Amino acid sequence: MKNTTLTVCALLLLSFFSCKTISKKDIAISNDLVDFAIAFGSCNKQYKPNILWQEIKKNKPDLWIWGGDNIYSDTDDMSKMQKDYDLLNKQKGYLELVANLPVMATWDDHDYGFNDSGVEFYKKKEAQKLFLDFFKVDENSPLRKQEGIYTSKDFKTAKGTIKVIILDTRYFRTELLKASEGSKKRYIPNTDPDSSVLGAAQWNWLKNELDTSTADFNIIVSSIQILSSEHGFETWGNFPNDVERLKNSIVKSKAKGVFMLSGDRHISEFSKTTVNNLEYPLIDFTSSGLTHAYATFVSEPNQYRVQNVVSEISFGLLQFNFQSKSVRMQMRGKNNKILQEINQVYP
Repeated sequence: MKNTTLTVCALLLLSFFSCKTISKKDIAISNDLVDFAIAFGSCNKQYKPNILWQEIKKNKPDLWIWGGDNIYSDTDDMSKMQKDYDLLNKQKGYLELVANLPVMATWDDHDYGFNDSGVEFYKKKEAQKLFLDFFKVDENSPLRKQEGIYTSKDFKTAKGTIKVIILDTRYFRTELLKASEGSKKRYIPNTDPDSSVLGAAQWNWLKNELDTSTADFNIIVSSIQILSSEHGFETWGNFPNDVERLKNSIVKSKAKGVFMLSGDRHISEFSKTTVNNLEYPLIDFTSSGLTHAYATFVSEPNQYRVQNVVSEISFGLLQFNFQSKSVRMQMRGKNNKILQEINQVYP
């Protein structure tokens, strides 16, 4: 696939001048070849210039993943939604990026229906058709007959396999419970055992995808954050039973190298937690947004946050190495600048 070359000697020279000890583990992660690269992002206003398309392309990804809010339509007028997709489909930078690149995608509220909408949106079938049309899903694909846009794909290389699991957190999601007037939060958790983010059919499908996976890495794509739950906006935390169910499903499946990607928030951050009986930390990498960001962000709680919140436009980059079983996770912004990164090695 691709090669990043930085010699061990150069690293040792750097450590000499920086007075920092570099372990074998550091060298392995920093100096490994990149066997497969995935770029992803979310929150893209189709009527605004996206200066990040060319920066994403510089990294020569092997896959582009849309994390939701791929357009901002916020409508039940399907003719308007079609025009919004058409506008995105005229962006030169986007077309050049995906010309010879596999694309996978989920949706979020602004390209699904109305703001924060879920199972109650009455035009979801029509919206699904436009979504599948835009992404050129074959007319004979099972996705054309399935309720919801959840899907998965294995990317096989000579050295190993990466499984990408795309979730639909809109089509079946129970309507949100609003917080009381005067609260600083928009929504409150729903602990009703019948409430759900994914719905029964999708949960059964997800469990099977994890249980049967033989991939070296398994990526779960959710349009909304899974771990961060204290801010009071949309999050899996509004359905705490489902958060625990997901963790338990990952543990029981024994799937290798599972981590999550999310969007929605107009900020980028890494969230990480330990899970009982899971041999590695569970990471939720949030990357948002592509054309606009929460520039006035000051603070909000997230007990799982690693490092800092990035509140400028950015995209996510994942660089995999099968020999070291490692993933370098990067937030990149204007001029392809690395804004933040973490390296995770899996057992």
